[in-house]
Amino acid sequence: MSLSRGDPLVVGRVIGDVLDPFTRLVSLRVTYGQREVTNGLDLRPSQVLNKPTVEIGGEDLRNFYTLVMVDPDFPSLSNPHLREYLHWLVTDIPATTGTTFGNEMLCYENPRPTSGIHRLVLILYRQLGRQTVYAPEWRQQFNTREFAEIYNLGHPVAVSFFNCQRENGCGGRRT
Repeated sequence: MSLSRGDPLVVGRVIGDVLDPFTRLVSLRVTYGQREVTNGLDLRPSQVLNKPTVEIGGEDLRNFYTLVMVDPDFPSLSNPHLREYLHWLVTDIPATTGTTFGNEMLCYENPRPTSGIHRLVLILYRQLGRQTVYAPEWRQQFNTREFAEIYNLGHPVAVSFFNCQRENGCGGRRT
């Protein structure tokens, strides 16, 4: 399924700022507690303290996936000079399972935006094989496109994103 202009990933500028257009090939279900993440959902830091439950589709357990979680609006939407901030990296996730069956290369760091609304993007890639993807040395100024190129991951197979702002923040995203 291709992305249309009305797709939240396009409207929310995830396509463009973080990723190039891609075709969804695998299901990706992300939940924080009882809240399932839908693209563009608003969550507060208190709702994303602990890593989410992530379930992925696919048919063949011999296929492995990498999950990357980034904040392209770090440290702030108006000045994202440290774009992208890498919040979580899990590799070697077998198809039809979830992140608990993968290899957590970088532990989950919960989002804590200090100003504005931040997009948190979870990107799923299919790996060429097991143990073929490694963690970068730092979280700041991570580049999802370069990372995918270095490890021959190709285009994403699934993406999900949510918006997060500080607990007492108010208002919507400015475009």
